[in-house]
This record gives sequence, structure tokens and C-alpha cells, in this order.
Amino acid sequence: MNWRSIWTIAKKDLKEVSQNKMAWGPGIVVPLVFAVFMPLMFIILPQVIPVEDVQRELGDLDGMLRAMPPALQVLFEGKSLEQMFVLYMAGFMLAPLFLVMPLMFSTVIGSDSFVGERERKTMEALLYTPTSDMELFLGKVLAAVIPAIGLSWITYVVYIIVVNVASYPLFGSIWFPLPTWWPLMLWMTPALAVLGISATVLISSRVRTFMEAYQMSASLVVLVLGLVAGQVSGVLFLGIGTTLIIGTIIWLVDAALIYISVKKFKRSALVAKL
Repeated sequence: MNWRSIWTIAKKDLKEVSQNKMAWGPGIVVPLVFAVFMPLMFIILPQVIPVEDVQRELGDLDGMLRAMPPALQVLFEGKSLEQMFVLYMAGFMLAPLFLVMPLMFSTVIGSDSFVGERERKTMEALLYTPTSDMELFLGKVLAAVIPAIGLSWITYVVYIIVVNVASYPLFGSIWFPLPTWWPLMLWMTPALAVLGISATVLISSRVRTFMEAYQMSASLVVLVLGLVAGQVSGVLFLGIGTTLIIGTIIWLVDAALIYISVKKFKRSALVAKL
């Protein structure tokens, strides 16, 4: 396997994707909503509404707080109602929503992979380059995984800064990120990015338009919405152990999916679609 060829394909794709406004649009809008607008809303809210209203909201969250491991319940001890509200919403409730980003970024960029080549009329030249099917496939995957994980981590950094700056008058200290966020950022986020990319690149090699590839691969977001629903309902809590286990399962699925994708990927089928 020639890693120089793989990196050459990846660099070419990164350059072309950077010029695709449809691919980068969600990469700008969604981080602004998740990392800036939503935390500011939940941090400012308890500081401007009556304490009684905050108490009513916290009353609805009692079951969720009891479901937390004792080590995390300690975080709420001695906190005011306003602090508990911010701690719960910014520190726990919004966490699963950030898992949408690596899937979304990878599916958008991955969807532009082979379909974008076909729409730009550059597919034929690419397919006849002296590379193996595996090198071509891995080059496409690498071109999507780098920006997908990078954008996700940048969004996390922005979120950390916004939460700490906005809540500093309320807490008087820097308290975020919580321990539960580290495996979420460093373990599950890359796993979901690779999951989205490996599936999307295979899908984009079999359809004819960018939007068709994106719509098919976007269905993967349903997996994350299940985690969001579980966290909101209190059925599933993304603690450190749970996140590590789910992340490991996703990595195993990634390995199986990449193996199957490489086996099924044939450039001859792409030539037939030109």
C-alpha cells in the first residue's frame, strides 16, 4: 500500500471540498448554534427569570439527577438553583447533541467524494490514476475524516470557552469541561466521524448526485438522536463508562464497515456510471 498516493488523493479532495459552499455551509452554521447560541441561552435564562421558575424546571429533572452516578451527583451539592440549572443543561443535557457534528460533517464532506468528482467531470481522470482500489478508497476516507474530526474539536473548544466565560459571574470559577466530556470528545467523536465517512464514501460511489448521497447518509444521525432521547428521558446516561463502551462498539462497527466497504469497492463499477 502506497501511503503517498493515499495522501495525494486526500489532499486533492480537501482542496476541492474547501471550495464547495454546500459542503462547508453546515460546518459554519451548526457549530454557531451548538457552541454559542444554545449555551448562552441556557446560561442567561436562569439569571433573568424568577427563581421559582428555575425550581419548577429543576423539579422535572429530579429523576435524571438521581440516575447519575454518585461521583457526579456530588457536583450539584451546595449549588444554588441557578447554578444547578446551568450545570445540568450546559454540562449534561447538551452533551449528546454534540455527537451530531462528527456524523454531519463527515456525511457532508464524504457525500462530495465520488459524486462530486462525477459532477465536476473529474472522475475519469481519477479512476485511471495508478492507484489500487484500496488506496483510492482510503484517500477519500482520509479527506473526510481530517476536517470532520477537526471541526468537531474546534466546536468543542469554542463551547468550552463560551460556557466558562458566560457562567463565570454565576460560578466565580472555571468549571467546564466536566469529566464526562473527555471520552465524549476524544473517543466517541472520532468513532462517529469514521462511521459516517466509511458509510458515506461507499454510498457516494453508488449514486449520481451530491444531494442523493447526502440524504441517504444523513439517516445515520438517527443513531445520535436515540442517544439524545435516552439522555433527555433519563433511560440512558452518558457517563464515562457508558460513553467508553458505546464508543468501543462504534469503533468495532467502523472496522467491520471499512472492511466490507473496501471489499465491495470497485472502480470498474464507477467507470460504468460515467
